[in-house]
This record gives sequence, structure tokens and C-alpha cells, in this order.
Amino acid sequence: MTDELTGAQQPESTQPDATRSLELLVSQMETVVRGKRPQIEMVLTCLLAGGHILMEDNPGTGKTVMARTLAQCISGGAGEDHVLFKRIQFTPDLLPMDLIGSHIFDDRSRDFVFKKGPLFCNVLLADEINRASPKVQSALLEAMAEHQVTVGDATMKLEQMFFTIATQNPIEMEGTYPLPAAQLDRFFMKISFGYVDEATEINIYREYLDIARNLVTLQQVLSMQDILNLQAQAGNVFVHDEIVKAVTNIVRATRNHPDISLGASTRSGIAFLKCLRAYALVKGRTFVTEDDVRDTCRNVLDHRLVYRNKEGRQKALEGILLKETERLAKLKLF
Repeated sequence: MTDELTGAQQPESTQPDATRSLELLVSQMETVVRGKRPQIEMVLTCLLAGGHILMEDNPGTGKTVMARTLAQCISGGAGEDHVLFKRIQFTPDLLPMDLIGSHIFDDRSRDFVFKKGPLFCNVLLADEINRASPKVQSALLEAMAEHQVTVGDATMKLEQMFFTIATQNPIEMEGTYPLPAAQLDRFFMKISFGYVDEATEINIYREYLDIARNLVTLQQVLSMQDILNLQAQAGNVFVHDEIVKAVTNIVRATRNHPDISLGASTRSGIAFLKCLRAYALVKGRTFVTEDDVRDTCRNVLDHRLVYRNKEGRQKALEGILLKETERLAKLKLF
């Protein structure tokens, strides 16, 4: 089968298989995470893009359950029931070695051996990450950016599939520290989890016992290798040159906007394109559309920008995005 947009030969089963796999994963997650399909899609977008995601909202909105549900739905392969899931509760007294691990003395070998910390996993839940000090937050930088950690003179690789889901409380809450700009830039997306609508909330109250049981009995619909294959497929999703130009225009416009004091970096643009490809795959397509640009732009770029005032935060990026989406719409690419 030939892709009409790219002219490239595509295996006939590739896209349908990817679509079915992702639909199975989403539907399984929705048995526990109710009324949050857009948020589920954004989490999967970051996973398939090979990045990490930051979720911000008040306690009790389901952020932790989202991370645990995703991990429960993926099998580890090679005889493992699940992917290796670790949860770190960030607190003010947490130390970097609590994440990375440390050397301990082994009486039998009469030598120091390295005991791995919770960073050596497949899916990491960094819960309430902004309650820890900046020193501890920065301990995640190397792991998130390069999938490795350095202890002394030794550098150790993390798992091939390493996905961080970090949650944070709104920065106005007592006992929180703002994340360093360098670490925020490592998160491909930041989303607000939000409350569910009234009908969904009533449904949750009626069925909360069933939902709790579902979390324990979730089916493993994909393997770790399936996720790695989907990540590879996301990298092959077609992006029109005009979409690339739109991403370039948006990123560069943030650097010159009067309401923005720190614009997006080139790394931001690369993350934007990776997320666009992954989001298109999550939506069951082999190509990126202008709607994908609109749907993902704020989640990818907003947390990387420094605004001069609250008014700028509300309108600056929206104005830049509107200009580019209107230009793309006139071109009628698809």
C-alpha cells in the first residue's frame, strides 16, 4: 500500500495494528480513569514521542491513578507480569541518592556494592515533584534527558523504555518549590488534569468500588516491545513542510513577543514535532494536520515560556498560534 501523502510504501498491517493497539490501551485505561480521554491521549502522546509529561492540578483529581493505570496495562515481557513501575513521593527532606541509589557495604563480598534507586524502572511516577528542593529535582535531569545516571566515575544506563510521569501541585500552594527552567524543558508536555464533569463525577461516586477493583484486575493489552514498536512508528509519521514551517514560526515568534521575556528553544521545536507525530498516531493517522498543531501547542510550549505578566500568559501564545493555524487552513493541505 502506498501512502498518498508521501508516496512511501507502507506495510498494510502497520497502521491498522497501531490503531487497534492504542484503542485497546485507551479503552482499558478508561475503565479506571473516567472522563479523561483527552488527558489519556496526551499522556500516550508523550510516551510514544519518547518524552516525559508533567501533570499539574489540585490533590485528588486522579493524577497518581493515571500513572499506575498506564503501568498496569503494559506487560514487561520475558516472563515479567508488568513493566517495572516505581513511585517516588517527593518531600522536602528527600536526597538525590534516594532517587539514584547509593553504595552500601556488603559483608559477604567485603566490598561496597551499588544498590539501585527507583530511577531504574520503566514507568516512574514522580509524585508532587515540586515539594522537593531544587537540588533533588535536578537529580532527574540526566535520567530524563539521556536515560542514564552517573554515580562517581560510573555511568549506568536506564531501561530502554523509561517514561516519567511527574505530578505537581499548583505553585501557589504552601510548601512548593518552582521547578528549574532546565528541568521544565525536559518535559515534552505539561497538562492540567482538571475535574471531571458532573455526570462523570456522579458515575464515579456510584461505581467507585468497581473502579478500585478494575485497577487491580486491569488487562495487560500491550507489551513493552509493543510500546517500543509504536515509538518507532510515530517517528515515521508524515509531517508536511508547511507544518514544519508553522512550528518554526511559532517557536521563533515566542522569542520576539512583547509579553514573553523568555521564548522557546530549538529543543522545544524538536519536542513539538515529536509530539505532533505521536499525537497523529494516537488519533489513528499516518500524517500530521493543522488541528494537531492547535491541539498540542499549548501543552508543549506554555510551560517553557516565561511571561512578563498574567495577561501575557493568557493571550500571547494563543495569538501566535491563531495566526499560524489560520495560515495553514488557507493552504488546505489535507
